[in-house]
Amino acid sequence: MALIVHKYGGTSMGSSERIRNVAKRVAKWARAGHQMVVVPSAMSGETNRLLGLASELAPSRADKSYYRELDMLAATGEQASSALLAIALQAEGVPSVSYTGWQVPVRTDDSYTKARIESIDDQRVRADLDAGRVVIVTGFQGIDPNGNITTLGRGGSDTSAVAVAAAMKAAECLIYTDVDGVYTTDPRVVSAAQRLKTVSFEEMLEMASLGSKVLQIRSVEFAGKYKVPMRVLSSFTPWDIALDEEAKSGTLITFEEDEKMEKALVSGIAFNRSEAKISVRGVPDTPGIAYQILGPVAEANIDVDVILQNIGKDGKTDFSFTVNQGDFNRTVELLREEVVPKLGADEVIGNPNICKVSIVGIGMRSHVGVASTMFRALAEEGINIQMISTSEIKTSVVIDEKYLELAVRALHTAFGLDSAEVSKSA
Repeated sequence: MALIVHKYGGTSMGSSERIRNVAKRVAKWARAGHQMVVVPSAMSGETNRLLGLASELAPSRADKSYYRELDMLAATGEQASSALLAIALQAEGVPSVSYTGWQVPVRTDDSYTKARIESIDDQRVRADLDAGRVVIVTGFQGIDPNGNITTLGRGGSDTSAVAVAAAMKAAECLIYTDVDGVYTTDPRVVSAAQRLKTVSFEEMLEMASLGSKVLQIRSVEFAGKYKVPMRVLSSFTPWDIALDEEAKSGTLITFEEDEKMEKALVSGIAFNRSEAKISVRGVPDTPGIAYQILGPVAEANIDVDVILQNIGKDGKTDFSFTVNQGDFNRTVELLREEVVPKLGADEVIGNPNICKVSIVGIGMRSHVGVASTMFRALAEEGINIQMISTSEIKTSVVIDEKYLELAVRALHTAFGLDSAEVSKSA
């Protein structure tokens, strides 16, 4: 039978009863003859609890030693859930063993709290699989060249699971979450949202990057690079569901575009509440100004999203961009201390109360007028657009946060996604 990787999110591991159900589900797959590697997240809320304790003891600091200790602390959440799952599997009569990232080892760089996987040694895991054991590998973490524990950033267990699947050439990586697949948008915002039976890798990559919380973007990037077959499905279906039925449920992330996909103009509406807008006003309108502003930001390991430079006037211009809300204060402080004095800019201003709303679809490649439909729908609701970003299969707008849900509902209707007929066939 095949080698299968299962990943379970924090909600799926949120209590002893849920861990027991995960164990029963994994045992079912193992008893069917599959070799099983399981990558669990920390129990729901545990990582926040641990980092909250750190925040109580000391405010956030920019020095590397502080982030090293945060990784040391946060990694313990996955260690606990992995050991508990191994114990539950053993209680089911299934031989199992749990490993931390450094025991495998999962090798990363030393970018604490945002480390990137460089390699995975699968020798130890394969030896256990060949001996008939289920192997549980802690998600979210690895080890840097100096032997320090690192973490991959929030949602990093998805990346761990896909990376393990890629390294071991698994037949499939199943991502079990608290939802039963990928939807046209968040059902909590639009009750008419439809589950997609399939979604292309490109669309999933865009949706993940634009704020969809189903999969972490780096996990989708990894899947695309190594062509790892992925499926998103729910861990809250009965654990004893027939294996054939479970293996075809949820949403398949596919790497092949077919005729059915071309019919869907827009596949989904993604949004991100956790963005903030920063503007550097009155900077010299000269070549290289973007690098002089964003270079120090990149060196501080801060990700930049939407970028806008206004038309110059009287030799000066305004330069705006968005960052994650968690990086807002740090970015503003950095710019005011390092960039403004150097460039002679007028000021740095910011707005943490914005959001990004995006339409995504492969069909946008071959259809005209998609952006105008989006802009018309927003205009009819009286929603002002602050920034616009486009690519071949997506268009994003930055708007005031208070209009987020109204915008998503309006766009979902404008592009005909309220109907069950938009759900793509597998």
